[in-house]
Amino acid sequence: MKRCRLELVWFLGAGLVASCPALAAPPAPRAPASHGTLVKLATLVPDGTVWYKTLVDLGDEWSSETQGRVTLRIYPGGVAGEEQDMVRKMRIGQIQASALTVLGLASVDESFDVFATPMMFGSYDELLYVLDKMTPVLKQRLEAKGFVLLNWGHAGWLQVFTKQPVQSVSDLKKLKIFVGAGDDRMVQMWKDNGFQPVALAVTDLLTSLQTGMIDALPSTPLIALQLQWFRMTPYMVDTGLAPLVGGLVITRQAWNKIPEADRAKLLEACKRAEAKLQAEIPLQDKNAVAEMEKRGLKVTHIQGQAAVEWRAMAERFAGRMRGTMVPAEIVDQALRERDAYRRRGSASSP
Repeated sequence: MKRCRLELVWFLGAGLVASCPALAAPPAPRAPASHGTLVKLATLVPDGTVWYKTLVDLGDEWSSETQGRVTLRIYPGGVAGEEQDMVRKMRIGQIQASALTVLGLASVDESFDVFATPMMFGSYDELLYVLDKMTPVLKQRLEAKGFVLLNWGHAGWLQVFTKQPVQSVSDLKKLKIFVGAGDDRMVQMWKDNGFQPVALAVTDLLTSLQTGMIDALPSTPLIALQLQWFRMTPYMVDTGLAPLVGGLVITRQAWNKIPEADRAKLLEACKRAEAKLQAEIPLQDKNAVAEMEKRGLKVTHIQGQAAVEWRAMAERFAGRMRGTMVPAEIVDQALRERDAYRRRGSASSP
């Protein structure tokens, strides 16, 4: 199957995070006990963020729960390279684990791009339901390629930030929207749907906003606040574009070297870390919107016919992704599980 990544997630997962000044931070060492197992973990997550703190706490739990038999050394902020580099380094044994976004996970198996499908999920509860149902098959697909999924990560929900008010899809088509450089097929998909994509290196993003080369970009509220991007894009379209999902993975070879009794303890710690992010990130995104509104952000809530237009746009993108970017059987399973959840009753949007 030909590989083509959703650039919205590339931007936040591998680009936006990597543009943060905290990337220069040195690795956080965790010294292994004598004859213990040292797990080297790389991530794009910058030092000082809620995601980094969660990893540090996880490392402390691993060491405590195993009485020092398993320790974690964290390489944050992209010091080990982009996520594709991390996957390569895991395969050759330079590192043993990574906290990856959908981009990195999908570089191992395309199935994970299903969670980047625009507007497929209408709420966190809906997303978590589908994640739970699909975890077994996704774990199997990773394990077949030499990796073990330890837990899911959550980084927020992508919204569209713009320099001027946007109500409809037609309004957005008038703006120049950021698309990550390097994927001509994705750029063409945007063009085919009537948009004006501008393919840029992430290092050129801030300058491009300042000079008017781009007028719109996708971001989670929390990241838009932390990097102060909302000051240059003071309008947010509350579309619930896509969740930013990730996962903590370790090589099967490294995992199998850990005693089975310790593995169970590590998994329990991972479950607690996952639950913490599930609880904290939605609240932090919500609080970030409120804080940005205090500083001048204007939020547009899409309703009525405009909402129908946004949904139709998302469905066109999703249709192009099925079978090309994401295996058809994975898309179909996700839709079945999502629709089953909706038949049980709906939850509020992110």
